[in-house]
Amino acid sequence: MPDLDPPESLIEAQRAKVWRTPPGVPLCTLEAIPEPGARNFVLQIGEAFFHGFVVRKEGTVRGYVDRCPHMGVPLAHELDRYLTGDGEYVMCGWHGALFRPDTGLCVGGPCVGQSLRAWPVEVREGMIMTA
Repeated sequence: MPDLDPPESLIEAQRAKVWRTPPGVPLCTLEAIPEPGARNFVLQIGEAFFHGFVVRKEGTVRGYVDRCPHMGVPLAHELDRYLTGDGEYVMCGWHGALFRPDTGLCVGGPCVGQSLRAWPVEVREGMIMTA
């Protein structure tokens, strides 16, 4: 008998997405993200999913929605690989767009002048949380 379940990739594509998160959701400890470094987060909110990442650089923490403004795809090819090798920029692994980690502004590649969508996060007592 043939397998009647849809492939996992189709199920993933059909999942509803949300673009905001409620405040106060603990994500990880500050020490869980290297300096400089970044980490991916997927949060289930009701029946939908939020995809974001947090960048830690020069003593600050910034959050962004994991979506390239150029093509609407997630930025990283590999889990948590958002920064360039030297840690200076956030990079879209698909098209090579470069974004400033402190503002999300694209400074190189096909979407110069556009920005990543900010995801409000904060550090409270050593814990990174949604804000």
